[in-house]
Amino acid sequence: MAFDWHSGTIERDTVIDGTYRNTQKVRRFMLQQCGADFRFDRPFMAWIRSGAPSTMGDVVDEWKRRHGSSSTRPAI
Repeated sequence: MAFDWHSGTIERDTVIDGTYRNTQKVRRFMLQQCGADFRFDRPFMAWIRSGAPSTMGDVVDEWKRRHGSSSTRPAI
């Protein structure tokens, strides 16, 4: 069964597959994991859709790598 990106519980081990969607729930998760500076940009969204990441934890780690952040401080 496909993961529901609108109402499912997103965790670091949530698998990225062909059903992935950039929902408000995904944005909230990313803000929580990456901090208040988190923003989606086109290259990052293209990377997600490329099939490179396998979990949401991979997505978080890549955003932090691209933005030089190791912080896990919560967003305000």
